[in-house]
Amino acid sequence: MLPLGSIIRRHSINFHYTHSLHYIYTALSKPVGLPGIHEFTAMGLLDKRMIDYFDSENQVKVPKQEWMRERLPADYWDKGTQSRKSKQQWFKVNIGILMERMRQNDSANPHVLQWMHGCEGETQPDGTLKFVQGMDMYSYDGGDFLSFDDKNGVWVAPTPQAEPTKRKWDGVQVLKEYTKGYLENECIDWLSKFVNYGQQQLKKKSPPELHVFAKNSRVQTNIVLTCLATGFYPKDVTVTIRRNGRVLTADDGLKSSGLLPNNDDMFQRREYVEVLKSDPSPYSCEVFHKATNTLLFTVCVSLLLVLIGVGVILLVLRKRRINGRWNKQPVCQHRVILSVAMAPRIRPTNKST
Repeated sequence: MLPLGSIIRRHSINFHYTHSLHYIYTALSKPVGLPGIHEFTAMGLLDKRMIDYFDSENQVKVPKQEWMRERLPADYWDKGTQSRKSKQQWFKVNIGILMERMRQNDSANPHVLQWMHGCEGETQPDGTLKFVQGMDMYSYDGGDFLSFDDKNGVWVAPTPQAEPTKRKWDGVQVLKEYTKGYLENECIDWLSKFVNYGQQQLKKKSPPELHVFAKNSRVQTNIVLTCLATGFYPKDVTVTIRRNGRVLTADDGLKSSGLLPNNDDMFQRREYVEVLKSDPSPYSCEVFHKATNTLLFTVCVSLLLVLIGVGVILLVLRKRRINGRWNKQPVCQHRVILSVAMAPRIRPTNKST
């Protein structure tokens, strides 16, 4: 097992934090008649938290964070609403072009065109944000359709159906220059501004809770062992499952949910692996949250102790010494806090698919 000191060193050498600003536009070829599913939606996300929203039913861009409402003037929202309405029409026209290109005009099912763009920046010692990477990509019916290669300044078409659009957009030099300039400069400027506006909220930190549980597998002799970290902010967290002290990987069948948002602006992540009920090896789950310097640790002594139909495993009481004190409690709730010293965009109007 990795020594505790190694964990501290690994997470205390470099504390350059990244921030991100992304916008997601989603258009349907026709209404689906389901509550909450609109023909067109647009949203802005700062560090994966929604900061603004627009949909085709309400036809107005609105703030989703109080600091956005307080810090940005009325004309920002008025201009944003007009920009969203313009993009809504652009999507309506271009989803029709794609359906015709793919001979889907007679399709009874709705089709989906989505655009995602934005940037990531890393904090510097002087407090500024340095551009790390940008993203500008389109998907159609859930598959990649077109993306911008910021390094080489060209559009990339992963499918033959996207080639006509790639050729057309690559032929518009001003569009390529604008896209690259937006990602590397304008987007970072807005990101810096929003981070500054919302810094008090963004500085709020919440340590994770750790839950370890198991459920019966479809294979009678197996169970699925799950480690769930939830309720944490910001998003940087590592979740590790070990068997006999060895870290399990995808080669061992380990799977992950990835980072998922909770409905309270916090995050969750779960790692799970299918194992034999009869396996006598000790399994452990570890969660480390860098922002709050919180390490959570559990040990399962026996996978034979699964309660049939309930999916609960018994966890051993474990003592762990930290900062000169002993803690003794059920490890599924065990928390150790480590004190570590820490040194809107407008597209060119001539763009179509």
